[in-house]
Amino acid sequence: MEKLTAKEEEVMQVLWKMEQGYVKDMVPKFTNPPLHYNTVSTIVRNLEEKGYIGHKAYGNTHEYYPIISKETYQNRFVLTRVVDEYFDNSYKNLVSYFAKNEKISADELREILAMIEKK
Repeated sequence: MEKLTAKEEEVMQVLWKMEQGYVKDMVPKFTNPPLHYNTVSTIVRNLEEKGYIGHKAYGNTHEYYPIISKETYQNRFVLTRVVDEYFDNSYKNLVSYFAKNEKISADELREILAMIEKK
């Protein structure tokens, strides 16, 4: 699975939320900055070539749907990249960052520990 560009990730975020849809339904979701129909259509075709999305054809119209789940992509690229690049490839450093910056509570950490211990 190939990593996506920023615009491809943006289109995937929209499609993951929609679960399925036509390019014409995706275009209004891009407001900052707005994307033109042809731009979204090109990105969607690239995503299909990369194996991230599929489509159902209704004549000349295509309804697109994700093949790769958001969770799969997050696990493979997003979280791994963040941990590698910003936390010296250490999940411990990631968790301690959140604890130090009060982004996670002691109760939440205990819940995480309980989940780990159950495995």
